[in-house]
Amino acid sequence: MTRRTGWALPVALLALCFVPVLSGGLRLVQLAGGPEIMPADDRWAGWPVALVVHIVGSAVFALAGAFQLVPGLRSRHPRWHRRAGRVVAVAGLMVAGSALWLTLFHDPQPGTGPLLLVLRLVVAPAMAGCLVVGVAAARRRDFSAHRAWMIRAYAIAVAAGTQVFTQGFGEAVVGHGELRGDLLKAAGWVINLAVAEWVIRRPARRRTPRPVPVEVGAP
Repeated sequence: MTRRTGWALPVALLALCFVPVLSGGLRLVQLAGGPEIMPADDRWAGWPVALVVHIVGSAVFALAGAFQLVPGLRSRHPRWHRRAGRVVAVAGLMVAGSALWLTLFHDPQPGTGPLLLVLRLVVAPAMAGCLVVGVAAARRRDFSAHRAWMIRAYAIAVAAGTQVFTQGFGEAVVGHGELRGDLLKAAGWVINLAVAEWVIRRPARRRTPRPVPVEVGAP
């Protein structure tokens, strides 16, 4: 893998996460008493701890996790990868736990239906499970399984970025509606997990050795 190709992956992932991370940051500014750049949400009164944990954990997991997936960084800086991986794993568990808490104990977002509620009750524990299994695989030095489960966890987490496109373009085509909106959000998880499985299962590229130049007339 060339250096340019290696860095294209985190750049693409950071671009995918840009809108959710930005909106989360603006929400924190609003909760802290800053200007109401985003539309007010009556569900969040005061300083909801679960929401803050979810926003901060999501930002750390999405941004730091993108660089964890770069093969060159893993091979050249294994100590950094291990240390950053611990932070990413904790942040991911914060995301999954706070998402489950928000789903169970806070009012749903207006315009969402029971299908999205069920899906969130499935994907949050699934993400936590992927992280736990992935960390356990790393501890027993099964790095192939570790990579696979961490990719799955990351795919679930950054589905919010994919949902910006599935819902945005989808509603422009099929229109608005509670069930339609839930299905379009579900499409974000489905697409991400499908791409994750493709990445996990595709054969590894082998670097072709460069030919050694031979000078004309050399013995």
